[in-house]
Order: sequence, then structure tokens, then C-alpha cells
Amino acid sequence: MAELHKYPYGGDASQWGELFLPELPPGGEHRGVVVVIHGGYWRSQYGAELGEPIAKDLAAHGMAAWNLEYRRAGNGGGWPNTFIDVLAGIDKLEDLAARHALNLGTVVALGHSAGGHLAAWAAGRGKLAHLGLADEDSQVPRRQDATAVHLTGVVSQSGLLNLAEAERLNLSNGAVRNLLGGPSSDYPRRHRYADPMTALPLAVPVMAVHGTGDDTVPLSQSEAYADAGAAAHMQVQLVKVPGDHYDLIDPKSPAYRTCRDLVQSLLG
Repeated sequence: MAELHKYPYGGDASQWGELFLPELPPGGEHRGVVVVIHGGYWRSQYGAELGEPIAKDLAAHGMAAWNLEYRRAGNGGGWPNTFIDVLAGIDKLEDLAARHALNLGTVVALGHSAGGHLAAWAAGRGKLAHLGLADEDSQVPRRQDATAVHLTGVVSQSGLLNLAEAERLNLSNGAVRNLLGGPSSDYPRRHRYADPMTALPLAVPVMAVHGTGDDTVPLSQSEAYADAGAAAHMQVQLVKVPGDHYDLIDPKSPAYRTCRDLVQSLLG
């Protein structure tokens, strides 16, 4: 049975994570960490309970999993706090590494839907300071010091990976505008800053998994990202799986098991 530890990474009620740990032999070390980032179109009614079954399953298969909660639109999140929280939540692993024998040489993010967006965005953190977008509107920390934890791979599960297109399609009744505090016509810099497409190519592999029966996030979101990444010569793969949007986070489904296998391959 996996160990469970809950830790805050800030003072807000939504700034915490759950660390699920498989058993280790005496003197052993976990071979990496999986950061689980839940979806819900960045809205406050959806929380880390969506990621808990996944984190438990990963731990049951020998992987340390950090199920991350963060402020969402409607409970203090949105621009810029959701983005601040995701980076701070990942960086919390630095504090936990020695306590729990975590090897941070390999840190893979597994993100579903809006969590896929945040995972791919966080994987580009090393490029954020060089996007030419820094002004009073770009308030997200760009920590590059020794305390920053950098992702070494991403598995996106039907992720919102093309934010400009998601806004154009008005997905989930204006979810992108809701996240960023207004339309791109009013806030072009923050929309570009928040879009994973802007940071391409990444230096780490991204596996864009998408359900062929997904009617919540269109397949074109993953296709556009994979095509752009491949054209930029980064390591990216589009993986189509049978099933709908939620099969990807159902530990009993073949679609989810594909995601788990990809995470294991990225952990090495």
C-alpha cells in the first residue's frame, strides 16, 4: 500500500500537494517523480480529487507521484496565480527530496485537459524569460536558480495545448478568457505567454495523448501542438487512443494504461 503525505507549498487553502510513495527497499531511492496535474478547464469546481486515483495507481506501479492542487479561476486563481502555483508546486519537490529519497533527476508531468496545458507550459519555464513578453502584464515568476525543479518530460492527456485556437473555438464557454482575465484582443501578451505553443521547441519530450472519441477537447489541440513541435525538430509524439475525454483518467481503461506506460518510459 502506498504511503501518503500531504504538504502545503503556500498559505492559500488550494496551495498543496499529495505525495504518494511506493515502498522502497532499505536505503533505496525513488527513480523519479510524476507530477499529476488535474484538469477542469481551470475552474474552481474541479480539484485534485480528479488526480488522486491516478496518483494512487502510479504509486501502486512503483512510481512516486505528486498530486498537485492549485488556485483556479473562481477561488483566487486565473491570471497570474494559477501559473505561479504550478511552478511553486513543482518546486516544492526540492524541499521534499531529501525527506523522502526522491531523485529529481527525472521529473515527468502527467496532465489531463487543462492540466495538460499547465504541464506543457511548465516544461517551457526555462524559455519564459526569453519570449520578449516581459512587461507589467507578465507577472509569472521565471525562477532559474538552483531551487527551480525542471520537468524532464510531459505526458499530456487530451491537453489544451493550443490556447489561441481554444479561445477562437470558445471551448467550454469562454474558458480561456476566464483563465486569463479577458480576450486576447485586450491582453495579447499574457495570452501568448500562457500558450504552450509559444515556447516551442522544448528541450524535453512531450507525448500528446488524445482520445479519438473526445468531444470535450478536440483532437486538433494535440495535433496542432505535435505538428508544430515536429516542425521545430523537438521530441514530440501524437498518440491517439480509443475512448472519450475521461477514459484517459480512468485507471481501469486501456487509454489510461497507455498514458501510464508512456510515463514509465519517460522515467527510464
